[in-house]
Amino acid sequence: MQFQQLQYFVAVAETRHFTRAAELVHVAQPSLSQQIKALERELGADLFLRARGNITLTGAGEALLPLARRILADADTARHEVQELVQLRRGRVRLGATPSLCTGLLPDVLRAFHDRYPGIQLLIEESGSHDLVRELARGALDLALVVLPLPTPAPALSTVELLREDLVVVSSPEAPAPGASGTGSGPRVVHVADLEGERLVMFRHGYDLRELTVAACRSAGFEPDFAVEGGEMDAVLGFVRAGLGVAVVPRMVATRAGRGLRVTPLAQPGLHRTIALAHRSDVAPPRAARELQRMLLER
Repeated sequence: MQFQQLQYFVAVAETRHFTRAAELVHVAQPSLSQQIKALERELGADLFLRARGNITLTGAGEALLPLARRILADADTARHEVQELVQLRRGRVRLGATPSLCTGLLPDVLRAFHDRYPGIQLLIEESGSHDLVRELARGALDLALVVLPLPTPAPALSTVELLREDLVVVSSPEAPAPGASGTGSGPRVVHVADLEGERLVMFRHGYDLRELTVAACRSAGFEPDFAVEGGEMDAVLGFVRAGLGVAVVPRMVATRAGRGLRVTPLAQPGLHRTIALAHRSDVAPPRAARELQRMLLER
């Protein structure tokens, strides 16, 4: 008894027609009929009553049908499980993230993932949330770390909140502290209103942190003054170290940035951002991507 014979038998049982069954399983009708007859010889019983224009199951066929369906389903399950395991030995995960998350959150998680699954290739797309949502929607990414709320409604995406992160003000230790009147160490916290009159190092357009910072300044009653704008995260931190101005960045980034920066928390209620892990809701991520998702959620 062969799986192929069982597949042909189930196709005939469901269509009650040899020609349509042959089309369904993509085989010539004579070959299908021969395999059905071989199966009947193997079992020692007829499976179908063949009357003109009318194919019905015999008692033996009725008994075999649920068993054949179960055997075929179990074979599909076995094939799927093996493929899932193979995917964790080789393959790829396409992950999108904002530049600040590539700097702050991802290095430790990706190192742990690579240590556990060294055969999985990690492809990282670094961009703003708006671009990442578009790339997810067109199937170019398996997962993406985005800032909530999403820039545009995305009903085809599923999101789960990952973390809520404080934003801080970074400045050069050689320059006056933000909110300070002189060149002293400055206050232990700074209010958004204290940034009025400060020269800001600002991210490029489309950057979530740019939009959040500009909106906070306008809510405090002033228009921000840019010393330089248009940079990515590393460029912004470098400009701040050089004393060109101050910047509002995630605490995680400021912590990892090392020496050469003064970090000043924002006074309550402060500024925050919510990071979520997103994927398409109509397509299940591959096994390797689901494993990376689990590690990010459990980090």
